[in-house]
This record gives sequence, structure tokens and C-alpha cells, in this order.
Amino acid sequence: MMLVFYNIGIRLYYLLAVLTSLFNKKAKAWVDGRKQQRVTPTEQSIWFHFASLGEFEQGRPVLEAVKAKYPAYQIVVTFFSPSGYEIRKNTPLADAVYYLPLDTLGNARKFIGAIKPAVAIFTKYEYWYHYFNELNQQQIPLYIISAIFRPQQAFFKWYGSLHRTMLSKVTRFFVQDATSVVLLDELGIKNVLQSGDTRFDRVWANAAHPKALPVIEQFKSGSPLFIAGSTWPADEELMVAVVKRYPNWKFIFAPHEIGEDKINKLLQILPDGKAIRYSQIEVSSKRVDAFQCLIIDNIGMLSSLYQYAYIAYIGGGFGVGIHNTLEAAAFGLPVIFGPNYTRFKEAIDLISLEVGFSISTQEQLDKVVDQLITDENVRKRSSDAARNFVAKNQGATDIIMQNITIKQG
Repeated sequence: MMLVFYNIGIRLYYLLAVLTSLFNKKAKAWVDGRKQQRVTPTEQSIWFHFASLGEFEQGRPVLEAVKAKYPAYQIVVTFFSPSGYEIRKNTPLADAVYYLPLDTLGNARKFIGAIKPAVAIFTKYEYWYHYFNELNQQQIPLYIISAIFRPQQAFFKWYGSLHRTMLSKVTRFFVQDATSVVLLDELGIKNVLQSGDTRFDRVWANAAHPKALPVIEQFKSGSPLFIAGSTWPADEELMVAVVKRYPNWKFIFAPHEIGEDKINKLLQILPDGKAIRYSQIEVSSKRVDAFQCLIIDNIGMLSSLYQYAYIAYIGGGFGVGIHNTLEAAAFGLPVIFGPNYTRFKEAIDLISLEVGFSISTQEQLDKVVDQLITDENVRKRSSDAARNFVAKNQGATDIIMQNITIKQG
């Protein structure tokens, strides 16, 4: 009966996406991308699935390691979300990149039959019954890496029988923390290894070899720099007051959404004449260092920007949840974020180390920023602790690679 409801829910979700696509660009890309794609059959592949761009970056160290160790296989990557697919559809790490077809019995059989995976590797979230069941029936190993479980999830609720069935189809779980091990054990699931989070490997590697951005050096011109990354309007409204309080600091805003309306609204609330868009630097009549604020209106720069900053504000905490704090922490930056962080273990850990600071009001933000800006000793302690935290939590990729089995192609 639960499977019947699941199948109905999947089709209703698709219908809702189609209706939403009439006025929403992201939904339109989600629907059209699946309608238009053609899956090219492969002899044998290794299949990586990611919900979106964040999960791709999280699982990337394992993807790179697998590609290097098993060159005979083609690498197939799938995404659920357009934000992942559109940005990484041409990644050189994959031989083919697709949208994950809707989770129906027919789609699962057709897709898996076409790509012929020797193994499937899913990152963190994404549990799809028909794909999991088809992999299980064909005895294709399925691994979940950087997984994390919380009591609030459906797996642990009275109505979660189908979700628990999905868990039984997984060959092995590589989880981030001990809590996840305990929760799965309570369900009788023993094929679990606490390996840690592969994001630490990814952000540490990025911090060790960041891409140089001379234009950012020019913008800073020797001034201290504050970065507001992956921000939403609620975050930006708070940060504008900080900009006005510290005219001797430079600020970079990298909004999570970079549509023209979003960028223009941000420009409107920043001090007049003190902000410039990254795309307008070359055509501006003023030197870039004449501006106090720089707005990044493209995708892909943020992870390299942190190398130039002293402090970071990470957006999303006034919405569904904060974005990536580890990219900034790897460069030794104290990180500030909104109140919705409790689903993110690394944020909780950063707070306990006095490296992360959660705020809910303008007054709280001002207090934290004042302390970090005016007290160099506090900022230095936070910086060292942030870098050490990321460094000592590396190693998940090596553990995973030592414990997955892929037949040589």
C-alpha cells in the first residue's frame, strides 16, 4: 500500500512541476531537461548520482579517486536539480551527465539497462525506491557516501516503512557521524561504516591550491575584506548595515541567486555609488578599487574568493538552511550564519569551537562582527581553530576507497 502512495506521489510531483514550469524558470529546466535528454547506452559504467551542485562538490573527491583508479569504466553522473546539472553538465570528470529520470519502475529499468552500472554511488541524500530496487534485483552494489541520519527523518517514523525498505537495498553506508551509526543500528542495519564527510577533503584540497584572482587583489587594494557568500535577501539586508558601519573594510557579496532582479535589488540597498557588479568591472569608468562593495554575478567563483577574506557570512540561515560553511573555514575564516543551522553537523561543531557564530537579529550580527573586526586576537584564534578543524577531519575519501568493491572493467 505504501508503494502505491509513493507511485501516486511521484506522479503528482511531476504534474506539479509541469504546472510550475509555466511561470518558474527552474521548474521549466527541470521538466524540459528530462523531456529532451537522450541517454546513450554504455558498455559498462560507474554511476554517481547527486541531488544538486552542493552534493556534487561533496562527492567529488570520491568521483576523482574512482575515475583515477578505474579508468576502464565510463563515468555516468546524474543530477536531480537543474542547479547541479546546468553548471556541471560539461564536467571533464564524467563521460556522460544526465538528469535523473523520474523514479518510476519503467524509467529505472530503462535507465539502468542503458548505462549498465557496475556500481552506483549516491552522495548524502536522495533515496529513490525504484532505482534502489532495480539495482538490488540486478545485484549491482549501491553505496551511499557522506550519509547522515537524524531522528526526524521518515526512516525512523511510524509511516516510514517504505523508506526503511529503501535502506535495505543499500550495499553499504558510509556515514558522517556516530549518531547515524546508532540510528541505523536501531533499525537492524549493520552494513555501516563511520567514515566522515568527504566535503572536508574537497574544501581542504581547494584551500591548498586556490585559483588566483588578480581582480580581487585589485579590488581589495590592501584593505581588509569581508565576504558574504551564498546570500539571500534576508541575509543581505542585515549585511548592508555592517557595510555602512565599516567604511574602511571591503565587502564582496556572492548571492545564491544571480537573476537580474535579485542583483538589482541588492544594488538598491547598498550605499549609492559604492558597489559594482563583477561583470561591469571592465566597462566601468572607475577603477575597481574605488568601490567598497563588489557583487559577484556569476557562478563558480565563491570557493576561490575566500582566500582573500578575513571573515565570512554564509547565507541561507533564514530560509531552508545554511549553505557551505566549510569552504570558508578551510581558509581559516570565522563564519557567521543565521539561525537555521541545526541540521548541519559541521555548523554545530564550528559553534562549539567558537569559530562559527549564529545570529538572528541585526543587534546580534553587529555584536559578533564588532568583536571579530576590532579584536585581532579573537579573529586570529578563530582563524587557527577553523583551519585546524578542517585539517583534522580529512580522510573520508581514503576510508571509502578502501572499503568499496568495484570489479576491474
